[in-house]
Amino acid sequence: MAEGADSGSVNTAKRKQPAGRRSRQSRSKTSSSRVTLEKVLGISTANSSGLTSDPKSGLIAYPAGCVIVLLHPKNNKQTHIINTSRKPFSALAFSHDGKHLVTGESGHMPCVRVWEVDGGGGQVAEVQSHKYGVSCVAFSTNSCYIVSVGYQHDMTVSVWDWRKGLIIASNKVSSRVLAVSFSQDNSYFVTAGNRHVKFWFLDASKERRVNSTVPLIGRSGLLGDHKNSVFSGVACGRGLTSAKTFCITSSGLLCLFNSNRHLEAWVHLKTASASCLAVSKDFLFCGCADGAVRVFSPSNLQYISTLPQPHRLGVDLAQSTHHGDLLPASPGARYPDTLAVTFDPSSRQLTCVYNDHSVYVWDVRDVRNATKLYSALYHSSCVWSIEVYPELPDASRACLPPSSFLTCSSDNTIRLWHADPPTGHRNLYSNDLLRILYVGEDTQHLQAEGERGEWGEAAGADGKAGIRVLGISPDGQHLAAGDRCGNLR
Repeated sequence: MAEGADSGSVNTAKRKQPAGRRSRQSRSKTSSSRVTLEKVLGISTANSSGLTSDPKSGLIAYPAGCVIVLLHPKNNKQTHIINTSRKPFSALAFSHDGKHLVTGESGHMPCVRVWEVDGGGGQVAEVQSHKYGVSCVAFSTNSCYIVSVGYQHDMTVSVWDWRKGLIIASNKVSSRVLAVSFSQDNSYFVTAGNRHVKFWFLDASKERRVNSTVPLIGRSGLLGDHKNSVFSGVACGRGLTSAKTFCITSSGLLCLFNSNRHLEAWVHLKTASASCLAVSKDFLFCGCADGAVRVFSPSNLQYISTLPQPHRLGVDLAQSTHHGDLLPASPGARYPDTLAVTFDPSSRQLTCVYNDHSVYVWDVRDVRNATKLYSALYHSSCVWSIEVYPELPDASRACLPPSSFLTCSSDNTIRLWHADPPTGHRNLYSNDLLRILYVGEDTQHLQAEGERGEWGEAAGADGKAGIRVLGISPDGQHLAAGDRCGNLR
């Protein structure tokens, strides 16, 4: 009997052990649920597919790793969409009614997901039709269809009826695709990339059988002398120019295709390179090198204006505390290249992302006299270390305001941030930054690498540049930094 009692107690203990594990897991989930994401200080937009704006509300969306930041530029407020799969977002686009956001991912077997913008940002649909990553996505003008294009090795372009969860049409594409745009009447969309401009027609897919995927019918644009160009941006016309298609080449040409797919006209943008394009009924915005954004008329490609340049590389925030316009250009100054643009026609605001990972929102109601509404400056490469400034017993001896912290990066900078804006803090370029410490005079590391892999990783990420570790003295008076070459400062 005693042996039986002992055996019973052992069995009871064994049965209770999983319950104990579940209890610990539930406590862990409870503690993690109390941690909420308040703000993201960074952006991972790599090209024009990584920036979009809601045409109804002016809300701006961009990726920051596996988080989508929804920015309200007027009040500098953020809301977030977090990818539970932990795969980085590579492309995104708003629906034309502003109610939904479609995203593409990088990584193995990525998904195209649709999120509800209002009501908590929950996921409402997903499809897995690519193998290696999603290069670009777009909603049709009526918000019924989504087109997604895979990375170059994926070689797939798909059209998705997202409400029914069906891929209605699909085909192969051999070139690397950099941008996509739907026509105003939803009858076709256009992809652009390396020696590639192609018009894809949906008429055949409308006659599809139930639950079947039909081949997507595509016709190449007639490029003529520009057949070897890299077309980095594309936008189908709106309003009176809805039959036209506009493309931009990396060499700095603005191209016009007519309704017969012929390259009818082109304009030199007078820039070393160009990367992105946004169109409305009245304006064409072309993102160029050195922070330039050229504005043209879509009806006749007539030049209108050039927007102001952003901050120069290596700008001293301490000298940018006065009110008024941005700091005047200085001789020999270098500026970051424009990487992505998106235009909100209702509020007439143009959002630009530059290749030093800065974000600007311009008021272009008077396009010849554009003014800055919002800007933010972030690290342009890997962040290696974060140090929180200590709370001192004697606050008068503190060198930095409360809630300040420091970060260092491969971009050769140390940045001083604050979680809560201190009273009286103001500079022209950032509400979150107190100061940028530049290690060395070379500004090339401030710009993200121009040649990026399909995975959005900088080609020069293994270089020896960058500050790797930080340390703050207990009295808050000294800062030590170590770089990748073994130097201590």
